[in-house]
Amino acid sequence: MKNNLLLFIIICFIAVPMSAQRTLQGQRGLQLTAGTVNGINLNTNSPDFAYHAELAFSEYVKNANKWVFGVEYLEKNYPYKSIKIPQSQLTADAGYYLNFLSDAHKIFFASVGASVFAGYETVNWGSKLLLDGATINDSDNFLYGGALTLEAEVYLTNRFVLVANARERFLQGSSIGKLNFQTALGVRYMFN
Repeated sequence: MKNNLLLFIIICFIAVPMSAQRTLQGQRGLQLTAGTVNGINLNTNSPDFAYHAELAFSEYVKNANKWVFGVEYLEKNYPYKSIKIPQSQLTADAGYYLNFLSDAHKIFFASVGASVFAGYETVNWGSKLLLDGATINDSDNFLYGGALTLEAEVYLTNRFVLVANARERFLQGSSIGKLNFQTALGVRYMFN
């Protein structure tokens, strides 16, 4: 009897798609993501360790497409003798993401997005003189540019979403590197 009941529940779950109230027009969420820059290097003691973190607001429109607005901090370190010279960027971005893949149960979504960026970059926090007397020639700059993003979302519950993305950023105005490839993991909380 127990086996028949379990089989009936499994068949109902597979045959009857769930109609979760997800990715509806007007739904909003707040997400926090963090990850690596230009390769996956999780060794924080490495002289070329780089990371980024973003706080973003998203709002769904038709067909599970969405607008995303965020602020991001990125830091890359450059080895010089026995020290690390940090390059830090603080940027704001706005982007539109097109959903191109989802499952019938509205648990998994994949989208591609394009964003515009503007922000500020500082090298060694504005300090030009190093401890050995060397001088940094790069200066602080305003940045602008764009990014292409591939993103996957998995709904853990109706409110909590696991987010993974890969992004290629191009920022004009940077004195060190114009292209940065980012990978990130995060969580989104849907608040309505």
